[in-house]
Amino acid sequence: MVTAPSQASPNLLDAILDGADGDVVLIGPESRPWTRGELARAVERRAEELAAVGLEGGVVHALDGVADAHTLVTLLAVWRRGAVAALLNPGLTSREWTGAVETLTTASDIPPGTAAILWTSGTTGRPRGVALGHETLAASARAARDRLSLGGDDVWLASLSPAHVGGLALMTRSLLLGSVLVAPGSIRGAALPGLLEGSRRIPPVSHLSLVPTQLHRLLDAWGDAPPPRTLRLILVGGAHAPARLVERALASAWPLALTYGMTEMTSQVATAAPAEVLYDPEAVGRPLEGIEVRVEASGEILVRGPTRALGYVGAEDPLADVDGWYHTGDLGSLDDQGRLRITGRRSDRIVSGGVTVDAHEVEELLRQHPGVSDAAVVGLPDAEWGERVGAAVVLATPHDGGTPTELAALEDWCRERLSAAKRPRRWIVLTELPRNANGKVERDALRTALG
Repeated sequence: MVTAPSQASPNLLDAILDGADGDVVLIGPESRPWTRGELARAVERRAEELAAVGLEGGVVHALDGVADAHTLVTLLAVWRRGAVAALLNPGLTSREWTGAVETLTTASDIPPGTAAILWTSGTTGRPRGVALGHETLAASARAARDRLSLGGDDVWLASLSPAHVGGLALMTRSLLLGSVLVAPGSIRGAALPGLLEGSRRIPPVSHLSLVPTQLHRLLDAWGDAPPPRTLRLILVGGAHAPARLVERALASAWPLALTYGMTEMTSQVATAAPAEVLYDPEAVGRPLEGIEVRVEASGEILVRGPTRALGYVGAEDPLADVDGWYHTGDLGSLDDQGRLRITGRRSDRIVSGGVTVDAHEVEELLRQHPGVSDAAVVGLPDAEWGERVGAAVVLATPHDGGTPTELAALEDWCRERLSAAKRPRRWIVLTELPRNANGKVERDALRTALG
C-alpha cells in the first residue's frame, strides 16, 4: 500500500468542526438534527473504527460517494486519520470499482496536501484521479461565498454525489460556512418538492445544486406553480443548460444561478447570480474572485487560480502548462463586462467536407423545434466527407422510434435553418439521452447507437 506525502496544507477538518457545539450543521439519519459537537463526536468514533482496520496517515481510502450523513462522517474521519479520501461513483460496476481502487491505492504520484481524489474521465478519455487539496476546497468555498452571498443562515440540500466535484464542494462549503446540510441520501426528482417545502423535522431547503437533468425533473414534478419563498438559490452546472430549460425555470421565477466549472478547478470557475441570469440568461457570469480566465484565439478557455487541483493521479500527463493554465478543452468567449459564454467543446467540433460544425449550435437549434424536448449531435465517420452529423432527439411527446413523417419534418426544419454541412444526415429517436452522473451526454454511446 502506497502512502501520500505528508500534508503540507492545513487539514479542513479543524475548520469544519470549529465553532459552537450547539450549532446545527447537519440533518442526518432519520431526519435527526446534528449539532457541530455531535458531528465531531461521530467523526471521532468513525476514525477509531478506521484505525482499528489499519487506516494510517497518507493512505488512500476508497468510499462510496453517496450523499448521506454516513459518507460525510467517514470522509471527515479519513481526514482525522490524516489519510486521503477517494470518493467513487456508487454507480460504478464492480470491475470499474476494482480498477479505480487499484490505480489510486497504489499510485506514487499523490501530491502533498491532497484531501480527496475524484475518479473522472469527463465525457471521453480514460479515467484518472484528480487530486483536490485541503486548501483548494477551502478556496473554492470562499470564492463561492463571496459571489453568491452565502452564509450560516442557508439550508443546503446534498443534491449531488460527493464523488463528483459539485457534490463534494457543496458538502465542504456548507460545513465551512456554518450552513445546515440536509443529507438524505439518494434523491429522486419526485422527492425534491417535499424537501424544498420542508416538514416538521426538516427545515425548508434554501439552496441546492442541480445538473440540468435534475432541474428538468424538478420542474416536471413541481408543475407551473411558483417556487417556495424559502428557496433562494438553485446553482445549475455540470453540463450545458439548454436555453429552453432556463427560460422555463425563469418564467416561473425559480432563482437560478448558472455556473461553469470542472473537477480540475474544484468546482466553480465562473458563476452568474440569479439577478445576472435574469439580465443575461446565456452567460455563466464572471470568474470568481482570484480565478483567471483566458480565451485563446482558437476559442479554447484556459483557467488558473487558487482553486486549481493539485494534479492528476495515475496519469502521466500534467494538469496545467508551465504557466499554470489548465486547458479546459471548452470553447467560449468573454464580453466587455468579463462575462463568460460557453459555446461548446473543442472535442465536440465536427469537420464535414472541410467545414467546422459546432455541435452546440446544432443541438440548440433542434431543441427550438416544438416537437423536440432534447437533442445531441455527434460526428460520424464518412468516406466522402470525413464526418457527417448524426443526431439523437428526444421527442416532446415520447414514443418509440419516431415516425418517418416526424423525422422528415425535422429534416425540413434543419434545411431551412442550417447550411448543408451542419444538417444531420442520420437520426435516432430516444426516450432519453445517455448521460453520465454529472448530466453530461455520453457521446461515445450516441455514436454507437447511431451506427
